[in-house]
Amino acid sequence: MKVTKLRSLLKTISWRIVGTLDTMALGWFITGDPLIGVKIGALELITKFVLYYFHERIWLQSKFGTKDK
Repeated sequence: MKVTKLRSLLKTISWRIVGTLDTMALGWFITGDPLIGVKIGALELITKFVLYYFHERIWLQSKFGTKDK
């Protein structure tokens, strides 16, 4: 199975939306300040977007846990 870079990028974006909303909610819940939740979410959006993309591409180079047909 060949997985394109575009697929990895779109998967990264969709997951970051979910993850960032969760982080914003947690930041708001823990601090009681919705603005702090937004600030934390904005920062982690950028860092985790980049980290996940490279993490995904590295895993795609590994054959660990896969089987040939």
